[in-house]
Amino acid sequence: MKIERKPEWLRKKANPGEQGEMRRLLTELKLNTVCQQANCPNISECFSCGQATFLIMGKECTRLCSFCNVDKGVPLPPDPDEPERVADAATRLRLSHLVITSPTRDDLEDGGAECYHKTIMAIRHASPKIGIEVLIPDFRGSVASLEKVLAAAPDILAHNLETVPRLYHIRSGADYLRSLELLRFCAESAPHIRIKSGIMLGMGELRDEVLKVLRDMYAAGCCYVSIGQYLAPSRRHYPVQEYVTPEQFEAYKQEALQIGFSHVESGPYVRSSYHADKYA
Repeated sequence: MKIERKPEWLRKKANPGEQGEMRRLLTELKLNTVCQQANCPNISECFSCGQATFLIMGKECTRLCSFCNVDKGVPLPPDPDEPERVADAATRLRLSHLVITSPTRDDLEDGGAECYHKTIMAIRHASPKIGIEVLIPDFRGSVASLEKVLAAAPDILAHNLETVPRLYHIRSGADYLRSLELLRFCAESAPHIRIKSGIMLGMGELRDEVLKVLRDMYAAGCCYVSIGQYLAPSRRHYPVQEYVTPEQFEAYKQEALQIGFSHVESGPYVRSSYHADKYA
């Protein structure tokens, strides 16, 4: 089933006038954000508050997920100066909490883990009090890559399961059990780091499937979870199957809290990095 018309609660509009200062800084420092690449509906709100999710290691992803708007293609080698520029931006924006993510870089031997490590360390050196969250790819299950990121001691480590196992055909190259094992490994190896995951609704999942995913996340060591509405970036992407009501999102939030999660963000406009500082 393909649904074309958005309901009233999903009519949020971006205001370019609220994005000017942030866009100028990103252009000056030659930095990317997932906010821009993913056409996030919260971009005006976050940019006007000086919040952004930095996209390191370029804009091209090596996987072909059918729900994502990040560019697909052959990426360039990582920029060795990028970690310092991210740290500079964090300092100039006087951020209290910062999120770092990247495209999946299967072309790199360690999946980009060294870049995450260097970026975290650069930010720690420049602004020791900033809370740092990383939203990482699966690194093809490499323990060595995960250990490299964990060694830099981010405050929060996130890896999104995105959807229910039955729908994993939309996640090119991903594996549900591998992602669960990643979360479990990180939680057991670094108990001082808080573990987070997220799921999108409206892709054809059933309620029991969603609850099973939430229980799996919690059993793997997640204490934080985000639950949001999937919005197809274009007609070329996987079509929305359902617009979940705000009331349903609130019901999922209450069920997630009953499962045991410490903090849950659940709503039509919730994204993994939306209100990221509230988790901490």
